[in-house]
Amino acid sequence: MRRLLVPLVLLAVLASACSVKLGDQADSATTRGATVTSPIPPTKEPVAAVVNRVLPATVNVTTDIFSADQFGNPQEGQGVGTGFIVRSDGVIVTNCHVVEGASKITVFSSDKDPAEYDARLIGADCLHDLAVLKIDETGLPTVALGNSGDLALGQRVVAIGYALALDGGPTVTTGIVSSLDRTIQAQDPGCETCPTKGEPPVPVRTYSDVIQTDAAINHGNSGGPLVDMQGRVVGINSAGDDAAENIGFAIAIDSAKDTIAKAQESPLAPTAYLGVSTQPVTADLAMQLNLSVDQGAYVSATTNDGPAAAAGIGEGDVIVAVDGREVRTAEDLGSILDSIRPDSTVPVEIVGPSGEQRTIQVTLAERPLPVNIP
Repeated sequence: MRRLLVPLVLLAVLASACSVKLGDQADSATTRGATVTSPIPPTKEPVAAVVNRVLPATVNVTTDIFSADQFGNPQEGQGVGTGFIVRSDGVIVTNCHVVEGASKITVFSSDKDPAEYDARLIGADCLHDLAVLKIDETGLPTVALGNSGDLALGQRVVAIGYALALDGGPTVTTGIVSSLDRTIQAQDPGCETCPTKGEPPVPVRTYSDVIQTDAAINHGNSGGPLVDMQGRVVGINSAGDDAAENIGFAIAIDSAKDTIAKAQESPLAPTAYLGVSTQPVTADLAMQLNLSVDQGAYVSATTNDGPAAAAGIGEGDVIVAVDGREVRTAEDLGSILDSIRPDSTVPVEIVGPSGEQRTIQVTLAERPLPVNIP
């Protein structure tokens, strides 16, 4: 998955330990020099109780990523992250970097036999690494949102997520709140809107109002809940540091509540998705590739199992019209698709590599994210 690598910008990390002395047990075992304690029933163990409450609302978020490498060549991959359900009709919170650039988003429940759902974005604040998803289901378990402003240093917290994409379900880790109100910078090579730093330059996100915890946060935990001992979400796990031990970071839930509320009140409308990577046809490109047209959207690649590939559109084709509207540039293609409802079947006019012209009927899908994939 796309993973954030956090440069260690902290001046110091404070670690502490505590011990608890058990009272003497007034039973016969004590008189023999042995101390016997009654085992805590599993349902009474605090961490287990928190997990039982939160786990049903924790989900695995898997993405198909369609992007370009440093040379502009299209490439596909997959990512794995975590999310949590905040409304029973399928509203899910995760990190923006978990789903950014996705051509498809799939959500799996945490059941032993996981249920699978297609998801789409209904709200986002990628500047603060937040995304809100929607799946078409009702009666789902939910987790309550707490108040990160009430957190105290040393307070016990639990992190749940699909760490390292390990088989067998999510991972549970525990720790304390190590620091509050951190500001950190994290490398995110997949972020197209982030400023770049370093040599070679790498996109970097800046996080503010961040909770630091020593609960282990690893690859795959991103987007998962950091909860208090009452099972309320106080943070969204976002970043860890491969070069340091016992340091993880979570977005304070108080800073995310407005984005979550806006996404529920006014969700982004679904838009049509063709599943192609294109570039505008220029005079230079037409000469270089010996194209028979001097305008249109040149298809450099198609997504696996996308509508274009399924209909027979492939690399080297030039899209010159969609639904009867002329396509002069790649930007035209995106604008036209934004005005068409998903699941519509529309004619797409193509000029092939050898100059042949054809019209293909394509049933458009629903674009999961507002990214540069028409």
